[in-house]
Amino acid sequence: MAEPRAGAVQVIVNTSAGGDRPQEWLATLQQKCRERGLDAQVVRVEGSDQILTAARQVVQQGARLVVAGGGDGTVSAVVSCLADTGITLGVLPLGTLNHFARDLGIPLELEAAIDTIVKGREIRVDVGEVNGHIFINNSSLGLYPDIVRDREQQRRRLGRGKWAALLAASIHAARRYPVLSVRIAVNGAQLERRSAFVFIGNNEYQMEGFNIGERSNLSEGKLSLYVTQRTGRFGLLRLAWRALAGRLRQASDFDMLTAPALVVQTPHQRLRVATDGEVRLMEAPLNYRIRPAALRVMVPCAAP
Repeated sequence: MAEPRAGAVQVIVNTSAGGDRPQEWLATLQQKCRERGLDAQVVRVEGSDQILTAARQVVQQGARLVVAGGGDGTVSAVVSCLADTGITLGVLPLGTLNHFARDLGIPLELEAAIDTIVKGREIRVDVGEVNGHIFINNSSLGLYPDIVRDREQQRRRLGRGKWAALLAASIHAARRYPVLSVRIAVNGAQLERRSAFVFIGNNEYQMEGFNIGERSNLSEGKLSLYVTQRTGRFGLLRLAWRALAGRLRQASDFDMLTAPALVVQTPHQRLRVATDGEVRLMEAPLNYRIRPAALRVMVPCAAP
């Protein structure tokens, strides 16, 4: 990992995001940046530990702009070091899904993304936090952390590709169908639920129609909470159908709420929690909060 160069814009690239990228690709990226007047120093990293080390290092060096090149996990790791520092984030969406970039209108094509960093405008957006851990998209309990954990184990042990491992892990999770007993303190009320799916978003997600999973605003200063109730495997399919039909809000076995903060308690002392696709064990209770306008980020001039 290269030492930061004074005066240069630090571009932290996760070379394993969205497929391996050779050294020649990194040299081409640096050249494309310089052609647009951006004095970029490309820092090559692999894995969350190296991402965090590189981000902390460039923050200590006094960087004004840090570029995260990778998927949502890479961006989230870099943001965990930038939130509330006044340092601006640039995004090169190099991952598979790139939800954060899509929701901000950042183009997925590499050269257009570089142009956004050079010619775009700076806005402030919110980030979520759970027990001190930052997330830019969402956090979840229940089925999804189990699926992610199983997927990564299959990729390491069996060498399966990401999508094949995800499919197999989803089938395994559906067979086990883990259900959590949770008590959620939110908006002055206590929700007691047995649920296979608890989802907390950074701002409000579209949960109905054909734009499911998108956000129109990341600066409304609120978390969104989505919880299934006493829903079996076929019940989840029924909820998915209701969502596509635009009738999810009428479902009696699904909660949809927004709040600036909430607390999740379970009978377990520790449980698996997914944040932006990364799974870690956390101590209960889980204290969630929104951190309004904590992140500066470059977006296209025409972005909403």
